[in-house]
Amino acid sequence: MARRDSSSPKAPKEPGRIKQMWQVFQMTRRMDKAAPWWMLLWFLLPLTAGIVLAIVIAGGSILGMVLYIIAGVMGGILGPLVVLGRRAEKVAYRQISGQPGAVGAVLRSSLRRAWQSSEMPVAMSPKSQDAVYRAVGKPGVMLIGEGPKSRTKRMLEDERRNVNRIVPNVPVHFVYVGPDEDSTKLENLAKTLNKNKKVLTKAEVLAVNNRLTSLSRSSTLPIPKGIDPMKVRAPKPR
Repeated sequence: MARRDSSSPKAPKEPGRIKQMWQVFQMTRRMDKAAPWWMLLWFLLPLTAGIVLAIVIAGGSILGMVLYIIAGVMGGILGPLVVLGRRAEKVAYRQISGQPGAVGAVLRSSLRRAWQSSEMPVAMSPKSQDAVYRAVGKPGVMLIGEGPKSRTKRMLEDERRNVNRIVPNVPVHFVYVGPDEDSTKLENLAKTLNKNKKVLTKAEVLAVNNRLTSLSRSSTLPIPKGIDPMKVRAPKPR
């Protein structure tokens, strides 16, 4: 067997967990000036609560005081981490807001398991890159328009007719994510989808999604993942 060339460059070592968290904190702090103060607040609140409980409730018991203080310290460590994660997620969404495919990224990473969705749009305008995404959950079928409302409204109506043809008894809701003032912000998309009234069971959600997916594939040509929709060419006639 040939010996490995010692002069070949080594693969760069991935940063450790602490370094990654520090990088996330630095990125979040630059974009969200209030994040460090919220983290400090959620460090002090559990720690203070632990100390107060140790003094008031422990009743002079050394073991009880130690346990309350330890619980306060652990809460003081966990609280800022939770705050950092949420603020960092909002910052990340703000950075990709307005870019094609941003809605798909949210559907992939932020929706709960009760939802069935895809990061690929079910309809797209090759000229403007406006897109329509579909998510199926207990509230029914959610159609999300990515782009100005004036351009995506007609696309959503066309897709609603397709959905009603396949599953006529399932509610269909519209959500607009774009530059309009009354549109849903990208960071609030998951919350907006979840606040609708639930009318379907988990089994019905799976059945509706499977039916929509199977019949949509048979009637339309899907956009391959990782391919720029602007560069997709129609197949040549045989």
